[in-house]
Amino acid sequence: MTTTTKDKNKKIHQGRNIKRFREMLGMKQDALAFEMGEDWNQQKISLLEQKETIEKEILQRLSEILKIPINAIENFDEESAINIITNTVNNSDTASGTLNYTTININPVEKWLEALDENKKLYERLLETEKEKVALMEKLLNK
Repeated sequence: MTTTTKDKNKKIHQGRNIKRFREMLGMKQDALAFEMGEDWNQQKISLLEQKETIEKEILQRLSEILKIPINAIENFDEESAINIITNTVNNSDTASGTLNYTTININPVEKWLEALDENKKLYERLLETEKEKVALMEKLLNK
């Protein structure tokens, strides 16, 4: 893959990357602030996520909390990632020349009729057991 001068001059927004990783992990700003320590709160995390560059010590702490390499926070570029994913998906799908799509046809009326038939069978079995119980009770009463 070749890098152009445009790629080299592109600034990575570290705060936005922190937000993306935090959201991917399902963590709220409050929870991250709690993990960061006493002098942190939700508002401070929000301001941090708006900063383009973040101090190395803070990045290191966030890296430990989020369990994400510091390089990922410093270098993640969503546009590049989307391009890589798109190219990978397109290349793998078209490499074999075939795309597999599965269609599922469910006829609701047919399923409903099957359920009715099953209910009818269950009702008949229940009725049969009740008849056997009644016959057994009559037999016991007649003795």
